Amino acid sequence: MRAVQIEKFGGPEVLQVVDVPKPKPGEGEVLIEVSRSGMNFADTHQRENSYLARYELPLILGGEVAGTTENGRRVIALVPRGGYAEYAVAHESAVYPIPDGLDDGVALALLIQGLTAWHLLRTCGRVAPGESVVVVSGAGGVGSLTVQLAKPFGAGRVIATASSEQKRALTLELGADVAMDPSRDDLTEALIEANDGRRVDVVLEMSGGRIFEQSAEALAPFGRIVAYGIASREPNTVETGRLMRKSRSVVGFWLMHCLGRRDMIEEPLADLFERAVRGGLRPQVGATYPLSEVRRAHEELQGRRTIGKLLLDPRA
Repeated sequence: MRAVQIEKFGGPEVLQVVDVPKPKPGEGEVLIEVSRSGMNFADTHQRENSYLARYELPLILGGEVAGTTENGRRVIALVPRGGYAEYAVAHESAVYPIPDGLDDGVALALLIQGLTAWHLLRTCGRVAPGESVVVVSGAGGVGSLTVQLAKPFGAGRVIATASSEQKRALTLELGADVAMDPSRDDLTEALIEANDGRRVDVVLEMSGGRIFEQSAEALAPFGRIVAYGIASREPNTVETGRLMRKSRSVVGFWLMHCLGRRDMIEEPLADLFERAVRGGLRPQVGATYPLSEVRRAHEELQGRRTIGKLLLDPRA
């Protein structure tokens, strides 16, 4: 079968489309013929071996797939690796049926990215009725879903950041009250101004570095900033004294800690599916790249030139 494999860690140039043996499912595993592979920003970290988990070489990238099982079921699945391929193996506990009325791309947008958005608001941000919410990178795969879910989950004012006019316009269309450029030098003051002069309650942040620091400084007492990515590759230091003086909280989130806890996957996923089927949630499915153009896909993903959920077609 065709797959995207790396034999060394590095930039997009290490991605190779190769022929490898078709995987064989073991006990408790399911073989899936892949129709679409989901792409996530975390895959760029996986390619560099710079993410929270460490990987061994050679490595087939990819953590989520949509496709068909050997008995003909349409499913999506979380996989530890091996998603960028024509076939993938997943543990049966990480396989979920795709409901009628959803195509594979939409279903994939609701798996890693949809579940992340759901848990950012409910589990980690614990958004209370009327609280203000800042969504950093509000036009991305996670961000565009978070913007849409924030008010149905009880948020008051929703403020999105995005790097271009096109992306900012999308966040407003999806339900944000204000959209701004995160590259502003006065980001702290701009966020407070966007919240009608009040400090903000919740920040959902995946960039790190300067954006994390300036967003955290905009928090009100008892405000929370939830870190779920380090796209800038810039580290941060959290000082306990500063947290205490301002009564602020810093929360980290990684979806992998929900695996093995089906209540943290099944119930939120069912909620997301139901909202999408009835039209209350519009996942933004972006470009679908042929497997042969995976390098270009990673370049555009890492360069922040994409909108919504990115997919790979393993047959092309």
